Amino acid sequence: MKGLKQLIYFGWEQALSCIFPVVIFVSLALTKMIELPLIPRYDWLLLICLLMQWLMVRTGLETMDELKVITVFHLIGLALELFKVHMDSWSYPEDGYTKIYGVPLYSGFMYASVASFLCQAWRRLEVELVNWPPFLVVVPLSTAIYLNFFTHHYWLDIRWYLSGLVLIVFGKSWVLYKVNGIRYRMPLALSFLLIGFFIWIAENIATYFSAWEYPNQRDAWSLVHLGKVSSWLLLVIVSFLIVATLKQVKGNMTNSKVNTNSI
Repeated sequence: MKGLKQLIYFGWEQALSCIFPVVIFVSLALTKMIELPLIPRYDWLLLICLLMQWLMVRTGLETMDELKVITVFHLIGLALELFKVHMDSWSYPEDGYTKIYGVPLYSGFMYASVASFLCQAWRRLEVELVNWPPFLVVVPLSTAIYLNFFTHHYWLDIRWYLSGLVLIVFGKSWVLYKVNGIRYRMPLALSFLLIGFFIWIAENIATYFSAWEYPNQRDAWSLVHLGKVSSWLLLVIVSFLIVATLKQVKGNMTNSKVNTNSI
C-alpha cells in the first residue's frame, strides 16, 4: 500500500507538471470538434497558448526564470518547424493568419510545453543530478544532436551514433528525485527514454486531432511510426541538457553570491 500511495503521489506531481501540455491537447480536441468563429483554428490555438502562458506566470505556476527557458525552447522549436515543413517532413494544412512559411506560430508552444513540464517536474520533485558530465562535453553533444535534425537531410543521419555517445557520456549519471519526502533515483538515460516514449504517445494524440500531419497521414490518420521515438528521445535529451545546464549555471551564480555576501 505504501508503494501504491507513492506511485499515486508521483503521478499527481507529474500531472501537475503537465498542465501546459494538457491545455494544448484539450484545445486541439475542442477546436477540432467545435468550429470557432471569426479567425481560423490555428490562430485560436495561438491565442489560447498565449493566454495560458500568461496565466501560468501570473498565478505563480511558472517563475520568470522558467519563462525565459520556455521562450528559448519556443524559438528552437519554431526554427526546427520552419525547416522540417520546408523539407516536407510534415505539414500544417489548415489556413491561418499567424502562419509563417507554412508554420503556425502556435507550434512553437508544443516544444515550449515540453520545457514547461521539465522545469515544473524539476521543481516539484526536487530533482538533483549525480555524476553530471562536464559543461564542455554537454554543450557540444546537445548542439550536435540538434543540428542532426537539419543536416541528415543533406548528409548522413548519425542519430544512432549520437545515441551511443549519450549512453557513454551519461552512463554513470543518475537523477535523484523526491516523492512525498522519500528520495529515489533513476539512471538518467532511462529517464530520457521514458520521457521520449510518452511524448511519442502524445504525438499520436496530437496528430489525431490534426495538430499537424505526416505525409502518410494525408488521406487518413495512422499511427506515428515507432521509429519517431528515437527522434523524440534525442529532442528530449537536448531539452533536458539545456534545462540542466541553465539550472546549474544559476545555482553556481547563487552560491557565488551567497559566498560573497558571507565574506
